[in-house]
Amino acid sequence: MEFVIKISQFLLSLSLLIVLHELGHFIPAKLFKTRVEKFYLFFDVKYSLFKKKIGDTVYGIGWLPLGGYVKISGMIDESMDTEQMKHEPQPWEFRSKPSWQRLIIMLGGVTVNFILAAVIYIFMTFSYGVIDIDASSVNGGYEIKSSLLNEIGLQNGDKVISINDYNIVNFSDIRRYLIEAKTMTIVRDGSPKTIEFPTDFLGQLSASKPKGLIELRNPFIFSGFQQGSINSSADLQSGDILVSIKNQPAQFMDEINPILKSLKGQTVSFTFKRNGDLLTQDLVVNSEGYLGILLSQSIQDFTNAGFYEIVKKEYDFGDSISVGINRFGLEMSSYWSQLKLIFSPSTGAYKGVGGFKAIFDIFPDTWNWEGFWARTALLSIMLGVLNLLPIPALDGGHVMFLVYEMISGRKPSDKFMEYAQTVGFFLLISLIIFANGNDIYKVLFG
Repeated sequence: MEFVIKISQFLLSLSLLIVLHELGHFIPAKLFKTRVEKFYLFFDVKYSLFKKKIGDTVYGIGWLPLGGYVKISGMIDESMDTEQMKHEPQPWEFRSKPSWQRLIIMLGGVTVNFILAAVIYIFMTFSYGVIDIDASSVNGGYEIKSSLLNEIGLQNGDKVISINDYNIVNFSDIRRYLIEAKTMTIVRDGSPKTIEFPTDFLGQLSASKPKGLIELRNPFIFSGFQQGSINSSADLQSGDILVSIKNQPAQFMDEINPILKSLKGQTVSFTFKRNGDLLTQDLVVNSEGYLGILLSQSIQDFTNAGFYEIVKKEYDFGDSISVGINRFGLEMSSYWSQLKLIFSPSTGAYKGVGGFKAIFDIFPDTWNWEGFWARTALLSIMLGVLNLLPIPALDGGHVMFLVYEMISGRKPSDKFMEYAQTVGFFLLISLIIFANGNDIYKVLFG
């Protein structure tokens, strides 16, 4: 069932993005009276799952879920159908239209992707508000879950102040800026410290396959006893906060677990805080290093205990527009920065490039509409940005040649466009093979 939920989100998001992207080409083509021969979700190699002709256009669904396309008359595209180019240009063909109209048609897809992402962020802001954690309120610093970050110099309990030139205001800022990190300023034991990141940090991070990066620490807040617990007679109440073990300060699970493992089979003095008062209880650590105690997982309990403060802002629709557009701008900027790192071999970021499995894996195995729309908006940005790359098989390649034509007044020949499309197609296939090859490598050797 979990797999069904996960793949349903993946296919729904992908289908939505592909259809709207191709509509971005289809609508201006129709407005400029350009014939569209095909409009397809997924690729129809050899056969289609569904197709129906309406007017001049065949609408269909292919069997290969690697994208989608619109086939526009008089245009050399990924179909590599050059037969029609041997005849005289017709008024309804793409090649017969003014360059400015052709430019609008080609930019339509990515424009829709960017508008869609911005609209999603606007409505998410209006519907859900903005929830985050005030970084200045985090008590006890963070838990470092990546061994690579430990090697670089980070430790549990460090408080992140800034990354590069970005001040960390909210907890989410750490995740946003970490992939670009060159330097990080932290506070450890009350003293500031600067951590230098290696140039190939992203490459090393991808190779280390971390289960987490920098996370909030889990405090020990008593919730109840497990059935048959050896400590069930102890005088503990829900909400009691662990302070120390054998007078050794211990509040967070990342520091408590190693202590318990070292005290297997012993009866030990534990100090708790209850309503501001301290109380001591002798508890038995079993032979496996556990207490038989249930811990609170409530964010509200963590907040009430003073471990951090949740910042929640709600906006009316007018304010949601500016906040949503600002979020869109931040995500766009972040993705462009990631792309620059990927194309810089020295960073090793290319090792983390993934294909369809990587996209599939970003969706959770439980259904959550807020998470679904957030991921769809991010994928829409990625699709738009990648399509702008100046590769002839992509929209950006066509735009590149159109801009050249508009500036120089000379149109590239059909033969040149055919060769360029072929080169671009093989380059694109190589990128797809590389990305999905990375996925396969990680599955086999990860």
